[in-house]
Amino acid sequence: MDSIRNPYTPNAGASPEIIVGRDEHKRAFDMLLQRLQRGRTEQSMIMTGLRGVGKTVLLNEFGEMARAAHWEVLEIEASKHSDVHFRQTIASLLKGALLRLSPRARWSDIGRRAAQVVTSFAATVDQQGTWSLSWDVEAAEGLADHGNLAMDLTDVFVAVGEAARERQRGVALLIDEVQFLSAVQLEALIQGVHKTVQKKLPLTFVGAGLPQIAELAGDAKSYAERLFKFPKIDSLSESEAEQALLEPAQTEGVVFDRGALDLARSITKGYPYFIQELGYQVWEIAEGPTLTREDVEQAREVYETKLDSSFFRVRLDRATPLQTAYMRAMAELGPDAQKASDVARVMGRESTQLGPTRAELIDMGLLYTPEHGYAAFTVPDFDKFMLRAVPSLNVPPVQKRSKKK
Repeated sequence: MDSIRNPYTPNAGASPEIIVGRDEHKRAFDMLLQRLQRGRTEQSMIMTGLRGVGKTVLLNEFGEMARAAHWEVLEIEASKHSDVHFRQTIASLLKGALLRLSPRARWSDIGRRAAQVVTSFAATVDQQGTWSLSWDVEAAEGLADHGNLAMDLTDVFVAVGEAARERQRGVALLIDEVQFLSAVQLEALIQGVHKTVQKKLPLTFVGAGLPQIAELAGDAKSYAERLFKFPKIDSLSESEAEQALLEPAQTEGVVFDRGALDLARSITKGYPYFIQELGYQVWEIAEGPTLTREDVEQAREVYETKLDSSFFRVRLDRATPLQTAYMRAMAELGPDAQKASDVARVMGRESTQLGPTRAELIDMGLLYTPEHGYAAFTVPDFDKFMLRAVPSLNVPPVQKRSKKK
């Protein structure tokens, strides 16, 4: 069929033609915006889930909803940057938000005060010297200049929240890949939002990340579990998966027969990214306008090859030989979360020897810890890929430390 008309979107974070199974989360976000706008409080949210389940898509959808409600939307994809870089990013985004909330010529005392606090927040010194926002607004004294990220971010959130409230608007900070924030950065965000909640200001932080985020947030601030909801974004139900397959095709006058739909649902297991990838490949090989089980069978090999060469491979290529061996040993034990001692046994090592490797894989976002002592892959079906990509387990020899002379 015509590739230009292909309605499936197997791209990182790309919104599919039809978003299904996420209405509950969209309603929760809409309620958050409306309650904050009315000066009431409401728990914000940090969405958790494996790779490919649609967290980024949903976060983007939240951004569109907030813009439609005339909120200022600040979007960040977190990465392992220093606190100085994090501060600079936040300051630049808040500067833009203030200018969009009101032109400088019409700033009230509250708006001007917020700008001064943002300037103060940005006026930090790193090894290269002073970085500034490049606008002629003097810094506030005694606010956002403590040198402590949590205290400074709290001051700036309150000031900008007050400016937004005066304009009868709101500010939504949407952060993807929250697990890559440092403990200091996450704690600062939680503390800052906590203060805006206490003051009933229309400013909130909504995040998305891997499953360990709920634990990390709780470690950062004990009250995080009361400040946020942690909805789990998972695979789609059978009916939702069918809808995600059927409806995009129907927009182009194409239908699945029952056999094709059952097989496609079985292959993808309801994972949104897998649905988009398989739907795309079926469309490319089929003649249509009815997609058959044979079409799905023929597309399956291309679908698996595409996943192996991109979605899965990009993660394996980042791993060292020992990290690769650790993941291969996990895959040998099966798709479920695996106990550290069992993985070590398969590798012929002691758990203590492999503790640093396991921690590195968690830090890289390749594994997460669903419970103490266990680790699981952050990507669905990664165990099967490891068995295909690394046919045999090869554990590098233990590196002996050289004796000091």
